[in-house]
Amino acid sequence: MTNLIPPHGGYKNLKSFQMSEIVFDLTMDFTKRYIKSFKLSEQIEGAARSGKQNISEGSQTSGTSKQSELRLVDVARASLEELLNDYKDFLRINNLVEWGKDDARVLAIRKLAYESNRSYTTYTTYMSNAESAANCLLTLINQANYLLDQQLRVLEKDLAQHGDFKDRYKEVRKQQLLDSGPPVDEFLKSQGLRRLENGRVVGLNEPDE
Repeated sequence: MTNLIPPHGGYKNLKSFQMSEIVFDLTMDFTKRYIKSFKLSEQIEGAARSGKQNISEGSQTSGTSKQSELRLVDVARASLEELLNDYKDFLRINNLVEWGKDDARVLAIRKLAYESNRSYTTYTTYMSNAESAANCLLTLINQANYLLDQQLRVLEKDLAQHGDFKDRYKEVRKQQLLDSGPPVDEFLKSQGLRRLENGRVVGLNEPDE
């Protein structure tokens, strides 16, 4: 029988959540060190928080709504894209250099993603100056966005193949009717009714369609 509410949650094991959590932690450090404007700090921290929180909320709600999970993960992706542009703006406005994707320093940061027991402390050496810190966060956000793009594709495919909660409910209800067996069929017959293979009840003389 199809499970009505499949296993869900477990967001802490998602690579996208782990990376987004590191981005959030480092962003909180970054704003304290390098952002003087309270309003701008709030904006940047809010985007980082939204990226992390929407992944976890989407994971938790996935049991009853795959559509909600897909929407929330998409919101997380949009929030991190906003954060990405905030750091690009910071570098540009402050006449600092944005490191290219093939820069040796960027490649070194990217490799740290394979470290075991990775956390924000893995990257703290890059927080010593504004240019290094912003470029480190740009690299991490790009990695998080890549993971979220992959996650969104999987979620879209799963929703298309298996449907949402209401679709699973219909399938479970149909199976319950089919599994109820002869007693129900006999009762229906006594009432001048019969049950089709799809579970729909019609009159004895009504056509199947």
